Amino acid sequence: MSLATSSERASWPTLRRQLVAILRGVRPDEAVAMALTLVEAGFEAIEVPLNSPEPFDSIARVVRAMPPGVLVGAGTVLNEADVATVHGLGGRMIISPNTNPAVIARTAALGMVSLPGVFTPSEAFTALAAGASALKFFPASALGAEGIGAMRAVLPHGTVLGAVGGVGDADYTRYLAAGVTVFGLGSSLYRAGFDTAELGRRARVAVTAYDEALAVA
Repeated sequence: MSLATSSERASWPTLRRQLVAILRGVRPDEAVAMALTLVEAGFEAIEVPLNSPEPFDSIARVVRAMPPGVLVGAGTVLNEADVATVHGLGGRMIISPNTNPAVIARTAALGMVSLPGVFTPSEAFTALAAGASALKFFPASALGAEGIGAMRAVLPHGTVLGAVGGVGDADYTRYLAAGVTVFGLGSSLYRAGFDTAELGRRARVAVTAYDEALAVA
C-alpha cells in the first residue's frame, strides 16, 4: 500500500499552540461563548464531537463567530456523510476515534484536515495511506509516551503525532520528548455543565503548562 501524496492530503496547520480543545457535550446556545473563551486563552483549534447535543448547530455557530485562523471542526466522526455536512458548514477539521479509510479519504478530498484515531502501527500506516494530515494516538494514556515513541521510529519522517485520551497538563513534557506535537484536551479542560469562568481558568492553566513544557523540550 502506497502512502497518499502531499497533493492528496491537507497538511496539519501551523498553530502557535498545538492544543485542540474538545467541547464534548457543549450545547448550541453556549458553544460560541465557550469557543471565544478558549480563543481568548490562546487556543486555535476547537473540536465539537458529534455525540454532543445538536452538534452541527454548534459547529455552524462557532465557525461564524471565530476570527480568521482558528481551526474549527467535528470530532467522533464515523461516516462520510457527516464529513460532507461539516464541510458544508464551513468546518475545516475532521477527528475520529478510529481508522476508517473512507472517512479519511473523503476528508482529504474536500481539503479538510484529517486527524483519525490510531493505536497500532498497522492503523497508523493505513491512516497515512488514506490521506491523514496527522495521527491521533487514542487512548494515549493506554499507550503511554514510550509506546508512541516506539512507533514513531517506523513512521515516515515528518509525520505529525497527536495524543488524546487521558492526557493532561502534567503530561506534555514526556509526550513532547516522544515526538508528540499535538494534544487533544477533553475532560481535563471541559465537561458538560462548565461555565465560561471554569473553562477559562482551565484553559489558561493548560496554555501556561504547554508553553512551559515547550520551552524546555
